[in-house]
Amino acid sequence: MTAFSRGAALGAVSGLAGGAAMAAASKLEQQITRRPDSYIPAHTLSHLLGLPGPDSDSWGRNMAMHYGSGALAGAIRGVMSAANLRGPFASLMHANLRLALDQTLENATGVGAPPWTQPRDELVIDLAEKGVFALVTGALADALVSPSPSSSAKRPALGLRLKGHA
Repeated sequence: MTAFSRGAALGAVSGLAGGAAMAAASKLEQQITRRPDSYIPAHTLSHLLGLPGPDSDSWGRNMAMHYGSGALAGAIRGVMSAANLRGPFASLMHANLRLALDQTLENATGVGAPPWTQPRDELVIDLAEKGVFALVTGALADALVSPSPSSSAKRPALGLRLKGHA
């Protein structure tokens, strides 16, 4: 198994844990804000797979989409760790990736709306929850996945600019 396939596998596991943390953060937020459950993930999955009743609220479909996309995004974060993209800055990059993944699927299926058109309070909540996902997933992936010997980790003086790189 290559360092990058191992990173993807361990990252997927990390993404499942990040998904659990994101779900817990969401439930805590809902207790404070009184916001009802969102079934956007369920509707998105149903439209993607052509399932019957695509716009019906389904807890099972919600969980399948939530954890499935968490594992997929986590696999990418595991590869990032193997490529020596690690720590909080890498997690910030990853939060954007998770948001882009969800938004792309939601908007491609007609279920969602672009973030800049959403009510600001809902957008802030979504960004905060994606941040929780990315921080937890990243911390676990970085702990579980060593940088590949072929990555930038082999350079003795990280932080130096390579000629031709900004």
